[in-house]
This record gives sequence, structure tokens and C-alpha cells, in this order.
Amino acid sequence: MKRRSLAAIAPYLWLLAFFLFPFLLVAKLSLSDQALAMPPYAPRLDLAAGVAGIASFLKALDLETYLRLASDRLYLVSYLSSLKFAAVGTVILLLIGYPMAYGMSRFPPAGRQALLMAVILPFWTSFLIRIYAWVAILKPQGLLNAALQGLGLPALSILNTETAVYLGLVYAYLPFMVLPLYAVLERQDPSLMEAAADLGASPLQAFWRVTFPISMPGVAAGALLCFIPMVGEFVIPDLLGGPGTLTLGRTLWTEFFANRDWPAASAVAIVMLVTLVAPLVFLQRRASTLAAAS
Repeated sequence: MKRRSLAAIAPYLWLLAFFLFPFLLVAKLSLSDQALAMPPYAPRLDLAAGVAGIASFLKALDLETYLRLASDRLYLVSYLSSLKFAAVGTVILLLIGYPMAYGMSRFPPAGRQALLMAVILPFWTSFLIRIYAWVAILKPQGLLNAALQGLGLPALSILNTETAVYLGLVYAYLPFMVLPLYAVLERQDPSLMEAAADLGASPLQAFWRVTFPISMPGVAAGALLCFIPMVGEFVIPDLLGGPGTLTLGRTLWTEFFANRDWPAASAVAIVMLVTLVAPLVFLQRRASTLAAAS
């Protein structure tokens, strides 16, 4: 019985150590102020002073950093830019990934494993190396323009543009969209489509009325798996988007390592976390409501 209790407590201890404590630390930093000749945040908690020290610490916390974020247009632009890249990238991934997953699920069983391996294969290579490969492909003297010139076509200037960022996002996160969709579509009962055809539905009608509704859990899972990390993406916008591309990930890096403004960086991280947690809570409640109704 004690072993079972320990096994049940272990996940909560993991969350406490690696999520709640870092979150509280970042939240405290976001409510702090910069200070010189000491760690770049104040106030400091003086436990030796007892209750008075704790009261003084809590009283000194303020929302000044959040007010500065709200009044500075740079943070708003980077926030909206990250949401735009993540939202548009998720839509593109869904348009590309759904047909891929659907085709894989309808492929003969003998070949599905090979197709599944082809989707997973990019994970065997370092993420950073794969993004640097796109730099080599898209740069003005890169492989893409060399191929276009060989065909007698004009060269393209794609690197350091939003188009390059979208290409990198779609390439990097496509497996995260395909795999959840494939897992749902592969389990679909083929007799459902036969029943729809017997009732007079065309293949397109059967897809929209049977297959697509059944695959919605996979669509939601794939969208969240892609949207959430893309909001905070740093490497792809930095390497492919150039210096003019503003995102939350790049703003965080600048505040932490260039400006040394830890309170501002922590406030940006908290805002990003709230943005990502809100849709998760909404989907969880919706799923619970649908489960209760059924």
C-alpha cells in the first residue's frame, strides 16, 4: 500500500520540483525590480526577519514590469507576431498533415510502418542542424537558387523573410501534426464508410460527415502540439527570419542575455504561459462536458 502511495505521489513531486517551483521563481522575478550590485531583481526575501521580513517582501512586489510591457509597443508587436506565426503555421500544417495522415491510414498495412518511419526519421537528426540546412538551401547562393539558375529561372530571395520562417516551422513541426492524426485515422472502422455509402452519401460527403468528425481529437492534439511550441519558438525565427522578425522567443532572449532585464523577461514568459494555458483549459473543460453529455 505504501509503495502504491509513493508511486501516486511521484508525479506530483516531479511537477512540484520542475514546474511549480520554477514557475513561482519566474513569477516572483516578474513582480520585481532591477537592482545594481546584486542579482538583477529586488526585493530579496529575508527569512531571518520572520513575519516582518515576509510582509516587507510581499509589500515590495509590484506590477510595474507588466505595466511597462503593456505600454511598450515592441512587446505587443512581438506577442502578436508570435501568435500569427503559430496560428498560420498550424493551419498550414493541418492542410498538409491531414492528407498525409489520411493517406498513411488508408495504405496497405504492410507499408504503413515504412511510411511511419519516414515521418519519424527527421527526429534522428539534431533540430539545430536541420534548421541550418535550410539556411544553406535558402541563402542567395544556396541550393535552391543554384537549382533555379540551372533551370533558367530567376533567383529567389527567401532567407530572412516571413516565408522562410513558415517554411522552417512547417518542416520542423510536421511530424507533430501527422502522428496524432494518423493514430486516430488508423483506428477508424472501415465499415462506417461502407455504411455511409449504403445510405447514399458520396465519398466526399462520407468524409466530412463521418471521417472528419471522428478525427477531431487528432486534429486538436496535433494543433496543440504544434501551436504551443511555435508560440515560443526562437531558433527558427532567429536563423531564418533575420533581425527584423520579432517574436516572443527572441524578445525573451534579448531581455535575458542582452539587456539583462530579468524582470521584463520573466513577465514576457508569464504572459506567454497564460496565453498557452488558456486554450488547454478550455479544451479540457470542453472534452469533460462532451464526455459527461455522452
